[in-house]
Amino acid sequence: MRKFFLLFLVCVAASAAGFPAASARAAAFEYSGWLPYWKEASSTMDALAHIDQLHEINPFVYVVQNDGTVADRAGIADEPWRSLFVVAKAKKVRVIPTVMWSNTAAIHTILSNQKSRIKLEDDITALAYNEGFDGVDIDFEGKSADDKAYFSTFLKGLYQRMGKKWVMCTIESRTPLADRYYGETPPKDAGMYANDFVQINKYCDRVRFMTYDQQNIDLKLAAAAAAAGQIYAPVADTAWVEKAIREAMKTIPKSKIIIGVATYGYEWDVTAYSDGYVYDLLWSFGINYATPIAAQYNITPTRQASGEMGFSYTPVGGLSAAPTGMVELAPDAPQGTSSADIASVSALAAAKANNSHSSFRYMVWQDATAIKAKIDLAKKLGVRGVAVFRLDGGEDQAMWNYFR
Repeated sequence: MRKFFLLFLVCVAASAAGFPAASARAAAFEYSGWLPYWKEASSTMDALAHIDQLHEINPFVYVVQNDGTVADRAGIADEPWRSLFVVAKAKKVRVIPTVMWSNTAAIHTILSNQKSRIKLEDDITALAYNEGFDGVDIDFEGKSADDKAYFSTFLKGLYQRMGKKWVMCTIESRTPLADRYYGETPPKDAGMYANDFVQINKYCDRVRFMTYDQQNIDLKLAAAAAAAGQIYAPVADTAWVEKAIREAMKTIPKSKIIIGVATYGYEWDVTAYSDGYVYDLLWSFGINYATPIAAQYNITPTRQASGEMGFSYTPVGGLSAAPTGMVELAPDAPQGTSSADIASVSALAAAKANNSHSSFRYMVWQDATAIKAKIDLAKKLGVRGVAVFRLDGGEDQAMWNYFR
């Protein structure tokens, strides 16, 4: 009874001081987002405009260089970052910058050497304390499976040095092997990963999964779409995201898991053959890029098989090995084909009819409805929250209606 009474007093005192009780904080669903340094003006403005809807912001500004030193790409001690941090602190929103690294060879060189690894641990810890950040977000991508133990040792050392500050870990998602190699024989090294989920669970306060850039990783979902004659090259199909997160939940408690959510889209150069589509990724884009193209071709984008928005089109003048414009393809499409699907359906129909091939463009992106589906999934699974890549003003602004 005495312990219960003391705990009650602590919770009341914390509430009176303006902070929720620890149990309340533990139960909170969290919204966070990365702010890219290459769009610092729009990113900081975006975060400021929605600061009351965020629990954490992640300035995407630090990069580990090949020699193991940490470079600031944004001048984070200057404006507009500092004003944002003042507001975030006043609102009790965590400021946790990302330290990014993607050079496979350099990661091995630095982390496999005890002296250089410890120096990196010390440097990142000093950065967090000297700048007054609430913690750091470690985003080391493209690691070799041979460096799994080195990366785990690095995280352990960093976690011990950081003390009461947060250590967030942003890592690649895992597609279940049976779906990743659906209809194929997995190679001998299948299942050899660079991230040790057991160790990551020990040394990361939050584990943020990059559940985007799906593309063709899930062959089972791709095969189902192909069988239905659907074009399928998603940024992140919610069905795939659920698979990846359930895979993670086998090892990492859901109270630590954050679902990564994209705000952008892809444009593909697609060739239709008689037996299906072949995709060639061109670039990523924000929705403000897609909208005028749809208007130019009098297209109404529609919900795709992945749950995202998208449409296909043939650029004026055509592509190599393609008819010159949608008008030439349109007669091959079944009656009632939507404007968003006319190019893809027509190209496939023409390829089958003529035993040939033709090309078109395909655009697919995460709009507010697709983003809401990820938020709903996170709540259904009971994970900690979602983290958006990226917040720069280019996202579908209707997205913010669901941040509550």
